[in-house]
Amino acid sequence: MKKQITVGVIGCGYWGPMLVRNFRSLPDCHLKAVCDVNTERLKHIRTLYPDTEGMTHPQQLLNGSDLDAVVIATPVKNHYSLAKTSLLAGKHTFIEKPMASSSAECEELIQIAERNGLILMLDHTFLFSSPVQKIAQIVQAGDLGEIRYINCRRLNLGLFQKDINVAWDLAPHDISIILHILDEFPTTINCQGNAHITPGVEDVTNMSLFFSRKRFATIQSSWLEPRKIREMTIVGTRRMVVYDDLRTREKIRIYDARVERPPHYDTFAEFQYSYHYGDSYIPYLHQEEPLKLACQHFIDCIETNSQPLTNGRRGLEMVRILEAASASLKMNGAPVTFSSSNRPVPAFAPVKAEELPRVEAFAG
Repeated sequence: MKKQITVGVIGCGYWGPMLVRNFRSLPDCHLKAVCDVNTERLKHIRTLYPDTEGMTHPQQLLNGSDLDAVVIATPVKNHYSLAKTSLLAGKHTFIEKPMASSSAECEELIQIAERNGLILMLDHTFLFSSPVQKIAQIVQAGDLGEIRYINCRRLNLGLFQKDINVAWDLAPHDISIILHILDEFPTTINCQGNAHITPGVEDVTNMSLFFSRKRFATIQSSWLEPRKIREMTIVGTRRMVVYDDLRTREKIRIYDARVERPPHYDTFAEFQYSYHYGDSYIPYLHQEEPLKLACQHFIDCIETNSQPLTNGRRGLEMVRILEAASASLKMNGAPVTFSSSNRPVPAFAPVKAEELPRVEAFAG
């Protein structure tokens, strides 16, 4: 009989209970313990799952529970310290996004995991969703032609965070999808925004990511919108895709639409754009909970000693982009470019990567 992977979850706030539910549902996983400093949250989880141990201090879970793996679903400011302790204790570690508050912290966690032969995985949940997997297949098959741009809107009223701004809270979902679809790291980033409710913590941001071959992506993030919107548009030279994650069904619609320039013309009067309006269609999607697939992937990677799709390197890329966005915010939207090592360097100044000051988790 195959040995079950014993798992503990730290953090029972908003996302933690969903992780608890999904890990507990996996046949080759034994959810042994949960931890939260809030005794009321802990009591609620233990009411739902009375056979699970409850603890109020992470050290109790890390040192005394005989776990194979630890899942971290706490505020971002605690990710690094908890993940480092977990990895040094020899536990495979699953971290909620973003990975840590700085790229230096991410690099250290990756080194510890590699040195100790441990699986380090990030919860970039949307990469396990059937709509995103279908879009990636369509793009990789060349059905859209060359990608021109991607436009993302992730808007709602709340939930306001205190330790990170809206870009660090909401944009990681879109960034992970964009990097997965384009399979490329951006060359330049700029970001603008404002803090209306909590001083120093932006609640509205607009981010632009520039890639090679004149491709770019825009990400609008807000905690101040009256409507909840989760929409992404991918525009190619042949076709276009609209992905609306809030639709219960028909989350993806593909439009056979494009605009073309005439190959040559003699006078401006002869110049005519060619607009093509074809049919739209909705591809079939096999719906399965993405978070459950992500949790199962983590367990599978532990059992096979395989690198996760969303490994530590992917988490590091994400934080480098968020750091660059924070640097741009502090410079009123000035562009920040990446060197060959993917480290942010202000585009308007000849500054070496190592001279760029560390950026906190939010622009103050």
